[in-house]
Amino acid sequence: MDKLECLFCQKSFPLDIFFPFCPLCQEPLLCPDPLSNKPGIPKAFPTIKNWYSWLPLSTYNPYLSLGEGRSPLIRCGNLLPSNELPPVFFKNESFNPTASFKDRGTALAIQKAVSLGINKIGTVSTGNMAASTAAYGAKARITTYLLLKEDTSDQKARTPAVFGPKIFKVKADYGKLFTESYSLGKKHGIYFMNSVDPFRIEGYKITGFEIFRQLNNKAPDFIFVPLSSGGHLIGLIRAFQNLGHSGTLRKFPVFVGVQAEGCAPLVRAFERSESRFRRIPEGKTVAHSISNPDPPGGNIVLKLIQKNKGVLVSVSDEEILEAQKILAVKEGINCLPASAASLAGFFKLKTSGRIKKNHISVLIITGSGLKKLTPTDTSSDPCLSISLRKLDTVFSNERKIY
Repeated sequence: MDKLECLFCQKSFPLDIFFPFCPLCQEPLLCPDPLSNKPGIPKAFPTIKNWYSWLPLSTYNPYLSLGEGRSPLIRCGNLLPSNELPPVFFKNESFNPTASFKDRGTALAIQKAVSLGINKIGTVSTGNMAASTAAYGAKARITTYLLLKEDTSDQKARTPAVFGPKIFKVKADYGKLFTESYSLGKKHGIYFMNSVDPFRIEGYKITGFEIFRQLNNKAPDFIFVPLSSGGHLIGLIRAFQNLGHSGTLRKFPVFVGVQAEGCAPLVRAFERSESRFRRIPEGKTVAHSISNPDPPGGNIVLKLIQKNKGVLVSVSDEEILEAQKILAVKEGINCLPASAASLAGFFKLKTSGRIKKNHISVLIITGSGLKKLTPTDTSSDPCLSISLRKLDTVFSNERKIY
């Protein structure tokens, strides 16, 4: 029988796929470390299939995959003058099937759902997770329910709608909707694979395994992660914990969770050295994907960050937008503002002197900017109107300039 464990009371509980929370602490439950036999590092490039013995699965169905994973680790070279730039890599998760890191978690959760005979799934989301859950639900031929806040724009609903889920706009705030989804799921047999679902979190571990393999079986010094509900960062940390328990890890990376200043409840708690965060009023930031005033995995994040000597930082909207522009113009990476928060956080730590010239940093790009086509600079029209006749003259003059 599957078991889940609580990091706070250290107790184990039988799996209840419809309510993965500790009945004593009310915190999200996690899957136990599966490495009782300490398997070796797979020779093939990381996928769910290749890391099967590191994951809480009893079976693997390759026909449920959409080709998730194998995202590139791109060495940057244009952010700063070469003599000031330590080794920096971008792990670009927008290469996943629905253009975000969410596919990692959904891919593993859908494997678990099918193995348990579940025929209805759902999630509470207004963005990337909605699209990911709908796509994998379609692939598995499972009825999928998406619960959106009443004020969600029609534009945001169109992306997941193409996969044919049942979409409902509900009169409730996100926190209430998140909590009530589990009660509804239990009553109606719907597996809500929300942001801190234990199997979704296990899927995020594979990103960490890939980083380890892409750096020739070693950990970077720093990993920067945009931080919202906490599930993504928890999964990445647990990947390197698993590697450490297997005896293959020489050093543990410093994890840096990055929030927007307009919505940073975990950073506030971290700066006060508190073990529990306090819910804040609805935050305001351009980085909507990481605007979460009551992150359900927040206390686990604080526990893991404090235990492993990580860091939580906040960055302003101005810093986020500048980082987004730099990524596009200097590195050719079009990402959402939330993704650019990782670069803004890197600049903040480098300015503080924490990052040295020989330190290797990996910055997670969580989602593609193509999902929200807004220019990084709206001060003027980026296009130049010109007649066909004048183009030859313009091009000739540009040749002289360059």
